[in-house]
Amino acid sequence: MTPSWAQRREEILSDCLVSPDVFKQMVERLGEFVVPYQHALETEAGKRNIHLYLQGLLSHLPRKHAEAIAPLVDVERLVLQEFIGTAPWDHRPLVEVLVGEVIEQLGEPDGVIAFDPSSFPKRGRHSVGVKRQWYSHRGKVDNCQVGVYMGYVSRRDHALLDFRLSLPRDWARDPKRRAACHVPEEVQYRTRQDQC
Repeated sequence: MTPSWAQRREEILSDCLVSPDVFKQMVERLGEFVVPYQHALETEAGKRNIHLYLQGLLSHLPRKHAEAIAPLVDVERLVLQEFIGTAPWDHRPLVEVLVGEVIEQLGEPDGVIAFDPSSFPKRGRHSVGVKRQWYSHRGKVDNCQVGVYMGYVSRRDHALLDFRLSLPRDWARDPKRRAACHVPEEVQYRTRQDQC
């Protein structure tokens, strides 16, 4: 790499850096934005801590996990860990709120629903649905998970509405792997014949 290109690269990268201070003004707007979603959360832990978690995500912290966010927002680490990882809550009411908000703000008579499968790399074998399968971004078979995303697109804008993680047949039919990763009983492998 030539010295002039290295200097130019540093200039370009410095233009890309955004200070967390930029987001301070957005926190209040985000607080208002999350209110409908906050009401859709079923657990008291979720209702109390969504603002704290967002505050941490928008902070200057280099790592955005419960252990780092907790001291910043002045709560115990376990409180945030419960909210993020172990508090039982259903995402479907949140999706219903999101769909209503998208219809209200972006809805157009000629808007379309778009589906997009997308894969992301994974190492090992223990994440739900991971296996050697078609990895679209690399254009080859590799170790990855696959998600299917549903978005809404109109002349005004676009928004992600919902997503599902693909569960390959060998995962769906393996009770030990399902139990180890807490795959719900109602998630089953269905063939095209089952769906007809």
